[in-house]
Amino acid sequence: MTGETAIKELQRSRNSTDVRVPSEYARQQLIERRETMKKYELPQLPYGYSALEPHYSARLLELHHRKHHAAYVTGANATLEKLAAAREQRNFEAINQLQKNLAFHVSGHVLHSLFWLNMSPKGGGQPAGQLTTAIQESFGSFDALKSQLTEAALNVQGSGWGAVAWEPVGQRLVVEQVYDHQGNIGNGTVPLLVLDMWEHAYYLQYQNVKGDWVTAFWKVVNWEDVAQRFQKVRTLDLALYAV
Repeated sequence: MTGETAIKELQRSRNSTDVRVPSEYARQQLIERRETMKKYELPQLPYGYSALEPHYSARLLELHHRKHHAAYVTGANATLEKLAAAREQRNFEAINQLQKNLAFHVSGHVLHSLFWLNMSPKGGGQPAGQLTTAIQESFGSFDALKSQLTEAALNVQGSGWGAVAWEPVGQRLVVEQVYDHQGNIGNGTVPLLVLDMWEHAYYLQYQNVKGDWVTAFWKVVNWEDVAQRFQKVRTLDLALYAV
């Protein structure tokens, strides 16, 4: 069935006695279309579970990836199904919770996917090239950035993340505190480097000594990955100003 036919079928269903529910034919077409749409998937790690030891144990990494990250992927896909059902039934009684769930799970999936790539067995040290220049312009020095991100991460209230992001309106790097999975800088920033401060990210190895986990993280940061991301986003234009 063409898109135009589906639209006409939906319009006919809206004019029927039950205006809240599409016809069975239109419903089936929407279900088939939904099934062909891309689903969120758990990414493979670019290294083995023991590759980051001793800074990040194999047991902790496997649990974090296979259990916690996988749960966000499952949650995101399940929430999309529930939202689709709500649209089909014209029943939005649970819309507030569903929208929160979608933000929570999709953001959790995105941040974890970035987190794995932000680490490397050959990581640590300091960045180079244009990323270093941008850090100096935005923070004054690498040490200043490191100190700010460390403190932001350690002082997240409850569960969350520390992040270095590109803010395209001001054309600068910023440090964000992310509560749960949503940041507090504002819409438009693009995360480049993220540090997971949820308890499940470190407790099995570092228990309640969060400072030791943050110190270990700096030893595995994949600056090459961060630099590549910076190059991709530095020309991002949100087109907020009239030309």
